[in-house]
Amino acid sequence: MIDTFDILETIHMIEDEYLDIRTITMGISLLDCADSDIKKSCAKIYDKICAKAENLVKVGVEIEKNYGIPIINKRVSVTPVAALCGVSGGDPVEYAKILEKAANEIGVNFLGGYSALVQKGFSAGDLELINSIPQALAETEHICSSVNIATTKAGINMDAARLLGQKIKEAAELTKHQNCIAAGKLVVFCNAPEDNPFMAGAFHGFSEPDCVINVGVSGPGVVRAAVAKHPDFSVNEIAELIKKTAFKITRMGQLVGVEASKRLNVPFGIVDLSLAPTPAVGDSVAHILEEIGLEHCGAAGTTACLAMLNDAVKKGGVMASSSVGGLSGAFIPVSEDAGMIDAARDGYLTIEKLEAMTAVCSVGIDMVVIPGDTQSDVIGAIIADEAAIGMVNNKTTAVRIIPAIGKSVGEELEFGGLLGSGPVMKVNTASPSKFMSRGGRIPSPLHSLKN
Repeated sequence: MIDTFDILETIHMIEDEYLDIRTITMGISLLDCADSDIKKSCAKIYDKICAKAENLVKVGVEIEKNYGIPIINKRVSVTPVAALCGVSGGDPVEYAKILEKAANEIGVNFLGGYSALVQKGFSAGDLELINSIPQALAETEHICSSVNIATTKAGINMDAARLLGQKIKEAAELTKHQNCIAAGKLVVFCNAPEDNPFMAGAFHGFSEPDCVINVGVSGPGVVRAAVAKHPDFSVNEIAELIKKTAFKITRMGQLVGVEASKRLNVPFGIVDLSLAPTPAVGDSVAHILEEIGLEHCGAAGTTACLAMLNDAVKKGGVMASSSVGGLSGAFIPVSEDAGMIDAARDGYLTIEKLEAMTAVCSVGIDMVVIPGDTQSDVIGAIIADEAAIGMVNNKTTAVRIIPAIGKSVGEELEFGGLLGSGPVMKVNTASPSKFMSRGGRIPSPLHSLKN
């Protein structure tokens, strides 16, 4: 039952505490668009996306008006494009350009799925797509890319880790006059979920239905405000408070997802209950941790606080929806979180501390800006480190790292909008090149053998 108090509380959360639906993402399978002729394949892709997602933005706007709930982004994710490259051959950038054309036609904010899954090796089309990523992202505005290089079952593809280190550097170089933005649209995963609605890592998995609606909610400001009202609570009482708050946030996501599904005549998939921050003051995961009792995010105790926060959010969310999926946790993207930006700028938050925090939260080294002269093998090794945490802990981890070409530690890179701005963070420059040059695959851990 919904009573007057619930309605007023939700209005307060929206107006004063930055509660919003971060994204409605329509997942679309492109498997039936495969063709040995790449031009025919591109034509099929354009027609299908425009037909399926024709009313996505319109419906999102209508739901916003009907319910008074802000829906910040309307997005599309598609089947990993490398699978189509394996059938058609040709230049994969043609796929990126037709996807960009479709994104412009339907009016979405981003389109994800310029992706490859290479955790156990490269199949037909994978290398071609990965090698094309820098050009594809530099020549498009709305296209996002991801590559899964590791899973708990398969281990870590070290050849892919090294290659992606090179491609991230190339992507930054190609867009150095646009604040290296292409690197900010590329995510490297371990254990990538197939139903993630958040960019830049969203793609439509092979086991997903032909078309589906997934929703991502966001409410760091609501959680911070709830904690601020109870300065004398014990840690377990804080955990219970966060759990109840996450329940309320997730119910709103469930409502929007079901309503969008009904209006678009597309199955409802999942609610991703990740706490996704923004650069706006008061909408920060770091500020939640500081409200709990840390002087600065990055201080001793940060990992413990984040572990408690992440667990409480998940427990509250799964009670509010029978369809929780995606990443579902707390995001720590440095440039997109006002508190993280300040902590990194002031030296309290380091890449090594972010790596430790990765073990207990969603994603990992996310929207981190590093010196432009960082060697590609160092970037590849950072990717491998994050993948190792995900592989061993049977969780999703990811790297979205941006070499700031021409900038060094202490300078800043400004992206604008939800991507925010980021201080250039110090990187350990001791060379991992001999290790990275060995190639091959790090075997899966013993506990992956569950059958």
